[in-house]
Amino acid sequence: MSAPVRGPAAPGVAAQVASTDRQASTPPRRAVVLLSGGLDSATVLALARRDGFACYALSVHYGQRHSSELAAAARVAAALGAVEHRVFGVDLAGIGGSSLTDPAIPVPEQPGEGIPSTYVPARNTLMLSLALGWAEVLGALDLFIGVNAVDYSGYPDCRPEFVAAFEGLARLATRAGVEGAPLRVNAPLLHWSKAGIIRAGVALGVDYGLTVSCYQADDSGRACGVCDSCRLRRSGFAAAGVADPTHYRSQP
Repeated sequence: MSAPVRGPAAPGVAAQVASTDRQASTPPRRAVVLLSGGLDSATVLALARRDGFACYALSVHYGQRHSSELAAAARVAAALGAVEHRVFGVDLAGIGGSSLTDPAIPVPEQPGEGIPSTYVPARNTLMLSLALGWAEVLGALDLFIGVNAVDYSGYPDCRPEFVAAFEGLARLATRAGVEGAPLRVNAPLLHWSKAGIIRAGVALGVDYGLTVSCYQADDSGRACGVCDSCRLRRSGFAAAGVADPTHYRSQP
């Protein structure tokens, strides 16, 4: 019996197959994601992964007293599928001027006026600079940072103006920018409430029990429950209607 004669393929099928093949062979866009180990940066990593980026997570040991957040960052990077996680070192404790790096300055446990002592001079500028350098080496055109200008402590380097200014700097200061491939600084949480951040993260499967946000976390990552970061985090879970998975030293 002769083989059945097949008619021509339906219009567009070959083109669809070719398009699918191209998509399958196109590598995902790379991005460097600043990952502190806290709630916000974990959510940003999940958002970047959702948007199809191959994520290279970067944490910075800058002399912070709450260095247990770095162990949390490693847990989060593994759980959320980062391609690689690196920890870079910068000695901001040598500069001082912040209760997060100088044990002689107490971490405030009550809201106050103005920028609190937990502000670390030039921290986000230096972290983004490290991310920018790694991005150039990787051929990544996107940086992600979890800064927020709604539920935050008034830090000057968490404002939209700062993000825009650093992106402008990246265009001027890199080979990629000069050669016509400027890097983007993505701050997806910039205008989100803490409750909104948590709801988005839960929807993406973020396990916030892995994260450490406390400015006074102990070596095991247990939170004090009274610092500004703990208050914002706890109120965010309450407003989101999500059970707080934070490990506290004592029940707040």
